[in-house]
Amino acid sequence: MPLTDPDRLFPVEPRTRGLSRALYESVAGRPIISPHGHCDPRWFAEDARFPNPAELFVIPDHYVFRMLVSQGVPMTDLGVPRVDGGETERDPRRIWRLFAENVHLFRGTPSAMWLDHSFEHVFGLDEPLSAQTADMYYDHIDAKLAEPGFRPRALFDRFGIEVLATTESALDDLRWHRMIAESDWSGRVVTTYRPDAVVDPEFEGFAANVDALGELTGEDTRTWHGYLAAHRARRAFFRDHGATATDHGHPTARTEDLSQADAAALFAKVMSGAFTPDEADAFRGQMLTEMARMSLDDGMTLQIHAGSRRNHSAQVMARHGRDKGFDIPGRTDYVDALRPLLGAVGMEPGLRIILFTLDETVYSRELAPLAGAYPALRLGPPWWFFDSFEGITRFREATTETCGFYNTAGFNDDTRAFCSIPARHDVARRSDCAYLATLVATGRLREEAAFEVAQDLTYRLAKEAYGL
Repeated sequence: MPLTDPDRLFPVEPRTRGLSRALYESVAGRPIISPHGHCDPRWFAEDARFPNPAELFVIPDHYVFRMLVSQGVPMTDLGVPRVDGGETERDPRRIWRLFAENVHLFRGTPSAMWLDHSFEHVFGLDEPLSAQTADMYYDHIDAKLAEPGFRPRALFDRFGIEVLATTESALDDLRWHRMIAESDWSGRVVTTYRPDAVVDPEFEGFAANVDALGELTGEDTRTWHGYLAAHRARRAFFRDHGATATDHGHPTARTEDLSQADAAALFAKVMSGAFTPDEADAFRGQMLTEMARMSLDDGMTLQIHAGSRRNHSAQVMARHGRDKGFDIPGRTDYVDALRPLLGAVGMEPGLRIILFTLDETVYSRELAPLAGAYPALRLGPPWWFFDSFEGITRFREATTETCGFYNTAGFNDDTRAFCSIPARHDVARRSDCAYLATLVATGRLREEAAFEVAQDLTYRLAKEAYGL
């Protein structure tokens, strides 16, 4: 018996279910455009086998280990590395058994659907994972990983990925992207410029990071002019390695449009270390506007991932570092926060600014009206906690009436878990097709138009929004 229902996520009413299925079948085989994510480019540069099932499914996936942690399982028992190099579980089979013993915790969650899709469609398993099947699963997956067809490049091709974007720090040397480009493999893996470490005064080691930016570019980054020039140089370096977008993970959506003299004074203050939290937020906001202006020059899409209260647990941050499942949604303002940026560049039709949120309350009140008016804005898909059937449905229901489909940016998987990419895109395609079928059934969309929209949501909108 298959692990996944072939009609999963489709409506139960027969007519709408049939149309959902037909719409889905028209897009199910389309190539995957993955324009934003956090896969490791080293996988594709070296094309070495994935080490074991635990390092493929558990250790890198904060969706997985945060659920286990919420039930009292220590991160160290799951093999999550410590920043001090201290003791953590190193036996992948023990980690896998612990995961399997607790897999019931994922019932009803998107993670369960992604995992089952990967187990069935990637590895050919048809029996549910449990404590009793843990070793069978481990041995089967481990044996598959030893086969050439399960190397990273082979899976990339098998998944039907047309392009995959990774995300690197502004200080990264992009060696793995260079190795990919110099190889004889035809897969397209591009980088994304993520400058948080050198635009966020509250990022650990900020001043030293800015100095390192200067060393990389030969610019005097202790001056405002040299600092901006260094960003331009690094953006050009990233573009040379395939980048078409920048990404900014700010705690708020605040933007500023200060005079250059005032911006230089604020820069000097944050570099001195004697700044307030409000001044740090103002500087981040000024840099969003500066980055948008640079995008006008070089054509890169600007992504704003605002509203995540990152690294909420000081204890987890101290022991395990950033991005360990403790980014928590918070209330976020966009109407007032984005006004300086939009006043400066919002009417530019050639600019693409993609907005993401973890505050669903702003979809219909703020984000859809903004994207439905300003030519530069597009809405990114549901993110982090909301890239699920319910989250995607709520997004469509809250935004479509005001900004339509064509002021959105398709779907991206935003994942570190490589084998979940086809599963996540499958959920998005099914969710959107179910929504479109409902519009047709209720007389709000012609059937032939629904088939066109399904193609656009699956493929074209993401390619256009990211310049791919």
